[in-house]
Amino acid sequence: MSDLIYDATYNITMDKGVAMQRRSGSRIRTALVAIGLVAGLTAACGAPGGDAPQPADSKAVPDKPSKPVELNILDIAGNLQLTKQMIENFKTAHPDIISKVNYTTAPAPQMAGKLKAEQDGGVAQTHLVLSGTDGLSAGISNNVLAKVLPDFESRFPNLMQNYQEPAAKMQELADGYGIEVVYYPSGPLLEFNPAAVPASPASPDELLAWAKAHPEKFQYANPANSGPGRTFLMGLPYLLGDKDPKDPEAGWDKTWAFLQELGKYVKYYPSGTTEVMKNLASGSVDMVMSTTGWDINPRKLGTVPNTVKTGVMQPMTWVTDAQYALIPKGLSPDQTSAILALVKWMLQPDQQAIAFDDGYFYPGPAVKDVKIEMAPQKSQDTIKQFGRPEYEEWIAKYPKQPSLPASQQVKAFDKWNKLVGAGKGGK
Repeated sequence: MSDLIYDATYNITMDKGVAMQRRSGSRIRTALVAIGLVAGLTAACGAPGGDAPQPADSKAVPDKPSKPVELNILDIAGNLQLTKQMIENFKTAHPDIISKVNYTTAPAPQMAGKLKAEQDGGVAQTHLVLSGTDGLSAGISNNVLAKVLPDFESRFPNLMQNYQEPAAKMQELADGYGIEVVYYPSGPLLEFNPAAVPASPASPDELLAWAKAHPEKFQYANPANSGPGRTFLMGLPYLLGDKDPKDPEAGWDKTWAFLQELGKYVKYYPSGTTEVMKNLASGSVDMVMSTTGWDINPRKLGTVPNTVKTGVMQPMTWVTDAQYALIPKGLSPDQTSAILALVKWMLQPDQQAIAFDDGYFYPGPAVKDVKIEMAPQKSQDTIKQFGRPEYEEWIAKYPKQPSLPASQQVKAFDKWNKLVGAGKGGK
């Protein structure tokens, strides 16, 4: 199956694997760089037609807009792959709330500057942003996001109670500036060719011993540009029993020492996960770092043969990830009302089931009690063929920790670049 797709909504042609990598990789490091760049940005940006919206406070926002509104949604996380159908379903079910939806995409580092320019110009052209932790952090730092909670908590009754417990922890990272719409326990997982690796290493020590015995046959991508790479980086402190898994600068002594030693047997670190998966498929390497989504989706696409296996190292701790709905400042009461109603709809179990998709963010649903049997038949067929029964067992069995806040991730990436990746960059 070809892994090239054309999405009219995105208006681009791309490798789906690359799309996944963009969603989960370089956005984080570069988004934080943008924080310092947008501070002085004051360019005006106007929208054709209509009155300039006035800032809305919670008391002024009606339960329902006075007339249907047209919404402009910006995706900086590849999130529409998971949620677009939810949005379209809402538009169909509620023509009295939304008249039209326009979708655009952009790299995450551009978001804060774009929103600030619109807000300085007095017209908020972007009404909803779909983002990972990177855009969330940049938006908060640049003061371009509206506070959703507790300001509008009455619109989301029992929000925290309805989330899966680890998803609720990821919601806490939003600090009230966003609503989590999808979630997954990503990894770290080992993915390998069983013809060359008879048994998955059961611990970091076994991984190191295997890499030493098979030089240049193990690989992972630069963590700043790779979901599996950064999940491995954030998961190692738990696997190694490091002093403080939440502090990459002062608490990861064992992690940095391990990665430096492991690096002696790694030929180079690709700039993205797609290249790693292609190297696994070609036999250039025999074992790589992976996540649930990066295991399932490339096999579904045919990029990686369906014969590969996955394993976990002990003591396993899942590093979780999430994506959020963010509301920019400067929206009118009617626009805010429509967005709040839409996001509430997206959290309904029947809509959350759509997030199973083709395994991109597996499982995907953030709320409790959403089963694969509730997903569209296409998703059920994909997970039946390419999912792994052990994932359900592992997800239930092993503890979960939220990923580091974006600012801490950037510190980890910088230190990795200096201590581990220097001189071994991707092609």
